Amino acid sequence: MSFEQELQSLPHGEEFRFVEKVISLDPGKSGEGSYRITGNEEFLKGHFPGRPLWPGVIMIEAIAQLGGVVSQCDPDHPTLDDMRLTSVKNAKILGSTTPGSTLTIKATVQGRLGNIIQISGEVLDGETKLASAIVMLSGSDPA
Repeated sequence: MSFEQELQSLPHGEEFRFVEKVISLDPGKSGEGSYRITGNEEFLKGHFPGRPLWPGVIMIEAIAQLGGVVSQCDPDHPTLDDMRLTSVKNAKILGSTTPGSTLTIKATVQGRLGNIIQISGEVLDGETKLASAIVMLSGSDPA
């Protein structure tokens, strides 16, 4: 898959994508991506006025999105339709960051059971881990 195809495998519109680049990809197993916080993200106006902080919940979403890219590229499994984040476990928000930072997102497929995929991941700003979580994704068989 090309870079654009990898990102197109996400069901999100561009306005809600928190993986900007796929840096490395081992299809169906793991991946690393990045997202540069521009400060133009609309929700930062309210989180928080005058001192924007990147929300922890968006970091968890970035793990799920990269996990979706990794799992949708698995050569041993068909792509799933309407893939969604369905569960979050062991989420830890360890810090935050501000506009101008480039986040590194890492995601690893831990297991699959039918149309349910378990992903572990983390988000870093440089060497500093900001968040980690285990997320579950699910989708439906293609029509």
